[in-house]
Amino acid sequence: MEPGLIRPGLSVPCPQFCPHCPQEIEWTPACQTPRTVWDLSAVISREPEARQPGAGWPRRHKTAMLSNRGPLFFPMARFILFVFMASTIFHLKQRVAKIQRMWDIQMLESENATGYLSRGVWTINAVGRLGNQMGQYATLYALAKENGRPAFIPAQMHRMLAPLFRITLPVLPRTTARRIAWQNYHLNDWMEEQYRHISGKYVRFTGYPSSWTFYHHLRHEILREFTPHDHVREEAQNFLRCLQVNGRRPDTFVGVHVRRGDYVHVMPKMWRGVVADRKYLEQALDWFRARYSAPIFVVSSNGMAWCWENIDTSRGDVVFAGNGIENAPAKDFALLTQCNHTVMTIGTFGVWAAYLAGGETIYLANYTLPDSPFLKIFKPEATFLPEWIGINADLSPLLKH
Repeated sequence: MEPGLIRPGLSVPCPQFCPHCPQEIEWTPACQTPRTVWDLSAVISREPEARQPGAGWPRRHKTAMLSNRGPLFFPMARFILFVFMASTIFHLKQRVAKIQRMWDIQMLESENATGYLSRGVWTINAVGRLGNQMGQYATLYALAKENGRPAFIPAQMHRMLAPLFRITLPVLPRTTARRIAWQNYHLNDWMEEQYRHISGKYVRFTGYPSSWTFYHHLRHEILREFTPHDHVREEAQNFLRCLQVNGRRPDTFVGVHVRRGDYVHVMPKMWRGVVADRKYLEQALDWFRARYSAPIFVVSSNGMAWCWENIDTSRGDVVFAGNGIENAPAKDFALLTQCNHTVMTIGTFGVWAAYLAGGETIYLANYTLPDSPFLKIFKPEATFLPEWIGINADLSPLLKH
């Protein structure tokens, strides 16, 4: 379109004196309409006579000027009104949408509550780190299924496990949990017959259950629940593929988890026990060296400095792969589970790594004195699978004191 022309069929009254057409005739194509109503320079002349007339002007001149200004300001007023109404409607819609989402969430929780509250709700306290919460999850899964009750996990357990595993148990909304009068039910760390006949409808388990005696009959289901996400598994496997033993790729990968941290002080002072020492690890690694050709040992620990000093690396078959970060254990745990076999010391982290990895497992056995109070809450036969192989701990440091 050429400058100065308007589209055919558009009829707009000329709002001011147009040099291309006399005032007494209609709008001609030579007149150009302002681009926007906010462009006042296009609709109001800068000449003094176009401004508000003075008070001393004749009334007929004022009336004439006001009548001439009408067509200028009415479109602007309508536009401002339109903007105001559009803004008001937009914000009202946003507010209504937000309120509607809140109503939808409340209705969803109410409908869910109506469905599963009538059947009962079972959950469990989420306490401890990764290994503890894996045990709690598996125990809840098994006991709820055994007793025919729906199981729901706390939000904090979901935050711990969901980034690593493809868990399926639903999350219990906090608002719903606060409305329930729970029956707290403490569990020992081993299965008992009474746990098969729990009558409560709204049960919240407490304790640190992690024993295979709760869930091993559902092993395939538990392994499915704790299947790592593809990206977690692939990252671990890509790392393992790059490892070599004396210039060649190994055929056998053995994950080694060395639990230290707080246990170094807690075991001897509180539980009259020990943690794994240098001699135990030598025996465990030699056990695999005697049975497999050129295995490689992938070491993970929350005390990596101690491992560097106490694990013999002269054969070139030991790799210190873990980062030892207790608050972010995904990498270490994934590496251990992707190995063929396991050497563990103590703790639920190592137990679960061995359980998911499968294969052969060496564990530290008899690491407390016979009169240890730890044995009142811990049964070795309920923690380590019967086919796992134990190497007795050296208790001599305890006997010296």
